[in-house]
Amino acid sequence: MRSTTTPLYDLSQADDAAVIVEENLNLAVEIDHGLSADLKFISSKFLYDDTGSSIFRKIMQMKEYYPTACEFEILSLQSAQIIDSLNFGRPFNIVEFGAGDGIKTRQLLKKLLETGIDFTYVPIDISEQALADLQENMIEALPELKMKPLAGDYFSMFHAISDAATPNLFLFLGSNIGNYPAEAASELLSSFYAAMSSGDKLLIGFDLQKNPKVIRNAYDDPHGITKAFNLNLLTRINRELQANFQVSQFDFYCHYDPISGEVKSYLVSLVAQKVWIQALGKEFSFQQNELIWTELSQKYTFEQINSLAKENGFIVNHNFLDCRHYFTDSLWEK
Repeated sequence: MRSTTTPLYDLSQADDAAVIVEENLNLAVEIDHGLSADLKFISSKFLYDDTGSSIFRKIMQMKEYYPTACEFEILSLQSAQIIDSLNFGRPFNIVEFGAGDGIKTRQLLKKLLETGIDFTYVPIDISEQALADLQENMIEALPELKMKPLAGDYFSMFHAISDAATPNLFLFLGSNIGNYPAEAASELLSSFYAAMSSGDKLLIGFDLQKNPKVIRNAYDDPHGITKAFNLNLLTRINRELQANFQVSQFDFYCHYDPISGEVKSYLVSLVAQKVWIQALGKEFSFQQNELIWTELSQKYTFEQINSLAKENGFIVNHNFLDCRHYFTDSLWEK
């Protein structure tokens, strides 16, 4: 019988072999909350450790995963129009939340450099390794680019950004907003708004509703890459919280509802099992076929986009679309 008297995220009681360092405390607390719920869940933000970020780069390269190609097209072919819409009369920052590998953004940055506009690129990502890779790739491709990378979650960065007197263009690309339930999406957008000054802009990516087959194939790929991306959550918990998940005893399931526009992803327990998480000093039970909700990806209509902007104080300046109208980068202004 395992002792449950001393959770290891009480750092004063932890030994060197099982210390959960400060950056893992949030993970420990949220995993405890999610796996204790009646419908178990793990926040999708924990998908993006260094390994998860690397796997997601593979997802973006899949032919089935259209959002990357659509947004790349927009930023490659319409950069001039986006720049013309900014109307910044002095040097500004481009603050990108969830920068990833920056390949799409590079198209916009390159055009800005070619026009001689004075700006500083401020990529923000929760993965330090992803930021290091991004910085190396950007410097190689655009050696004249001024960069100030910031590692951390979005909310922890708002204070530093809001203190700056320089105008900002916020980038929230890749339809990342679709990973947030409606209330959380509004909370994030309200935080963006509060961190911005009058006249600042937000370029935000939205995946549009379309043929359900196209969406299903993008999020339940035949190569098993999305499955590996989700299962890496369990590997991360094993590593960082000293858990004993048997990863082979879990599967991946994805469902798209074309009425609500929601793609939901789950891990499925293949057998009845118990999992011990040493960092929490707790055991969690799973029934056979029990689900762990891992990700939401909302698909939008233009009516929803306009409502979301208005509800959070923004004005929609323009929707930039790819040729198939699968995706839009929507330019908002405070």
